[in-house]
Formats: sequence, structure tokens, C-alpha cells
Amino acid sequence: MGFETTRPLRFGDCDPSGIAYFPSYLNMLVGVLEDFFASLGFPWKTLIADRRIGVPTVRLDVTFSNPGFQGDELEFDIAVAGIGRSSLDLNHTISAYGKVLWTARQRVVATSLDTHQSLAWPADVRAALTHHLETTDAHDPAA
Repeated sequence: MGFETTRPLRFGDCDPSGIAYFPSYLNMLVGVLEDFFASLGFPWKTLIADRRIGVPTVRLDVTFSNPGFQGDELEFDIAVAGIGRSSLDLNHTISAYGKVLWTARQRVVATSLDTHQSLAWPADVRAALTHHLETTDAHDPAA
């Protein structure tokens, strides 16, 4: 069960030729991740200010397949690929008009904002993330 949302590709997200500027994509990805956590009931303001939990990216592998253009409506799909003690592996697929523009594999880690060390996902956050965990059988037509 993935998370889906859309974002417009705006004039300010593009280079002078009207093609998406890749750092804008990464900025959008951060916003989509923030929306994902909010949809689980854990807005970042609460995680950061009240619970003192950070969610930094420790690995990001991006593959660009097709250009995005100003005015495109980008469809972001997040799949939870794995949950570790403190890590969370996510697969992102970003498309427009049914065509994949780019994909990303991302690992974020729960950290204490007081010690800046990793910490185990709190039980309530882990339970919400686990609800979204994709299994390999779900993608295997033979299963």
C-alpha cells in the first residue's frame, strides 16, 4: 500500500529551456516525504519539535529516464521497501501523463535531534510504517 500525491512542475522548477532542473526534483521529494509522514499521523513539526526525532537521508540513488517540462503534473508514488531498527528504505516513482520521468531509492534514518545519533523507530511510528510495507509477493505475478 503506497502513498501517492501530485505536484505541479512550475516555472521556477525549470531551467531556461523549460525542462525540470534536477535540484528542484530533490526539493519536491523532501516535501513529498514530509507529506507521507503527515499522512501517517506524524507531521514533521510534531516529530521535530515535540518528539525531537529527525529523519535525514543517508542514501539516495536517482535515475532520470525522461525529461519533465514546465506545466507537467508530477505523480509521486512512494513504496516502503524495508524497515530496519532505525532505517527506512523507500522506492519513489515519479511520472507525468503515464510516463516515468525518474525513480529514486532512498534510505532515511530516525535520529535523536539531541544526540544526533540513530535511534529505533518509536513503536507507533514503526506500526504506521509497517502498514505501508510492500512485500515482494505483491509484485510477483507468479506468487
